[in-house]
Amino acid sequence: MHKRLVNHCTIDLSIIPDGPILIKSGREGADPTNPDMEFVRTFHAGGWSIYLPGSSLKGAIRAHAERIVRTVGSDTNPNDTKKLWANDPLKGDYLGKKLDSYAIYKQSSFTDQMFGNTSIASRIRIEDAHPTDVKQLQIEERNGVAIDRVFGSVAVGPFNYQVCTAGEFRTKIHLKNFTIAQLGLIGLVLRDLNEGWFGLGFAKSRGLGTVKVKYNSATVQYPGCKLDAENKKIQQIGNSQNWNWTFLLGAGEFLSVDEAEKYGFPKPDNQDSPVRAESMDLGFGVQLKWEGDTESGAKDLFMRSVRVWSEILVA
Repeated sequence: MHKRLVNHCTIDLSIIPDGPILIKSGREGADPTNPDMEFVRTFHAGGWSIYLPGSSLKGAIRAHAERIVRTVGSDTNPNDTKKLWANDPLKGDYLGKKLDSYAIYKQSSFTDQMFGNTSIASRIRIEDAHPTDVKQLQIEERNGVAIDRVFGSVAVGPFNYQVCTAGEFRTKIHLKNFTIAQLGLIGLVLRDLNEGWFGLGFAKSRGLGTVKVKYNSATVQYPGCKLDAENKKIQQIGNSQNWNWTFLLGAGEFLSVDEAEKYGFPKPDNQDSPVRAESMDLGFGVQLKWEGDTESGAKDLFMRSVRVWSEILVA
């Protein structure tokens, strides 16, 4: 099934420091005048600038997603595919066994099905977050020491490190072949990131890493469908299946009953929305687009997705 692409969501968002943040470069430069801990940098838009690596963002998002699932579900396999659970992606009953792809997917935990493990690939991709305007960045140096936990004296230091206290970094989160509940979990993680429940980068326990999240847009696309504007329908290409042109559709909607059961995808998996479908570029495929950071924008998409997520908890 995952050799096909039935739906795809792109979340365009901005990450704004709500205090000092630092994503360390991991190596010291040759210039002795630079701070001991430098912000990671890359060449972008014609010059060098600091940025937030997609790998760092994905790691923080996955860790909090697993924390949410363990809080309301379990950290071990309950032998019930309808129950939520998250586990160590390096451990699983399916590892080392010759199983069909659908069996591995079905036996994987809720978070592994999204972020991947040693047997299945991730279906979430997060782009590097680059500054929208380098001139708006506020970068400063701070000093610190490491305290000996036993004697209370200085163990290491003093040392200095670089932080960013202002600016805006823009990125995109891509989720393919998703269920609506999986999209809802991403919405909850981004909500908690905005609320400061977890942070990004270095020294989070010492006040660094808190950010605000601003949604620019969210787009859900169905590349294997066409728009029937006359009848106000989304029509799946190749068969007679169709939906109302305002429907948000999970991956299970595009599968047969047998195929959905083999992989463990919920069916039906849809939600009505206030957004009307339109044709994708080049006139092939269908998309729904939520604009802005208002209650009728991307937040509306997450609200409807979280509604489906919450239904799993009482199933």
